[in-house]
Amino acid sequence: MALVVAIMATLVVGALGVGLVLASMSETMMAANFQRRVEAQYAAEAALERAVSDAHASDDWNGVLAGLTPSSFIDGPPAGTRLLSGGTTVDLSEVVNLANCGHAASCREAELVAASRERPWGMNNPRWWLYAYGPLESLMPAGAIVSRFYIVVLVADDPAENDNASLVDGGAPITGEPVNPGAGVIVFRAEAFGPRGAHARVDATLARNHGIVSWREVR
Repeated sequence: MALVVAIMATLVVGALGVGLVLASMSETMMAANFQRRVEAQYAAEAALERAVSDAHASDDWNGVLAGLTPSSFIDGPPAGTRLLSGGTTVDLSEVVNLANCGHAASCREAELVAASRERPWGMNNPRWWLYAYGPLESLMPAGAIVSRFYIVVLVADDPAENDNASLVDGGAPITGEPVNPGAGVIVFRAEAFGPRGAHARVDATLARNHGIVSWREVR
């Protein structure tokens, strides 16, 4: 009987030990995931601040909207795949396509102007272009931060416009209205990509005469 009791006690203590180890591992993983999510959020916000600053300093927003006047924060051609430490990859073309038409493959013109629940503006749908992109570490002076995140900022015309010209800021209205409500307004979409699928996105609207008029985290 004593032997049976001892074995049962050993099993109970062993089960408790295993439970404690599993709980500790789960909490460690949850803490790491939370840390990556917070870092991704901060990275996207930092990228957006840099892009907004560069765009605000530019006199040619039509060039910005057409992809001809990028931010000063870029790490090469606006296409191709970037490899992050840890094996994570970011395909810049896929990021743009997902924003414009919801899939990784190249978007057809009909998809770009189609009215949908997510993009109900038709010809005035935002047509996203790469504006700023590169490793988060490159955003600061050398050695200032250590990060494995890659940041991308897309820019597009304000969908409130009524000129049916997604690459022109404040064109002449074609809907009979006297003014174009989106004149002098552009929109940004900042995304941060990190290890183990960490990702965050922040959207903002920039008005020429008023600065940032909206800023929101997209989950």
